[in-house]
Amino acid sequence: MLGLKLPTDPRWVNIVEKNIEEILTDHAYCEQKATSTAISLIVSFPEYTELVTEMTALVKEEISHFKMVHDRIIANGWVLGRDRKDEYVIQLLKFFPKGGSRTTQLVHRLLYAALIEARSCERFRLLSEELKDKDLAEFYRNLMVSEANHYTMFLGFARQYGDRDDVDEKWQQLLDYEADIMKDLSKKETIHG
Repeated sequence: MLGLKLPTDPRWVNIVEKNIEEILTDHAYCEQKATSTAISLIVSFPEYTELVTEMTALVKEEISHFKMVHDRIIANGWVLGRDRKDEYVIQLLKFFPKGGSRTTQLVHRLLYAALIEARSCERFRLLSEELKDKDLAEFYRNLMVSEANHYTMFLGFARQYGDRDDVDEKWQQLLDYEADIMKDLSKKETIHG
């Protein structure tokens, strides 16, 4: 369903299980960045009323996810650690050239967002199926559904606002590129990396 070309190595869950505090911190910041992305799309493209409406709802949902993750950190007696660079996103953002028309910029940002949500969904599915901590596994199962909805929403908007054939071609190219960068990742206790 997600179209990802390279699935995450299931051994990544072993790394996560040894570093739950780290993965929760990284996850919290991912939710914060998703909130910021939605706000940025509203600020940058206010003329797209349907997009603004959906991004407004997404801001509320993503910040509630941040709170859920933060609450888990607190419940374990930990504090939210510092944010780290997301190597996955840094590499991903190198794919599309800078510039272009406003529509092109919008489509590219929507495709990036769709792919990040798709990879998050895939990772959450893996955590929901493989974590030994059944409560945490259930937590990720519930979040997985949201991520799948976000992925389809962003991809749908890209297809709505851009030329469908062009968007689909760019999407396939981005999926190929992402598979290539994933070969060097999945070795850390991060959601994407």
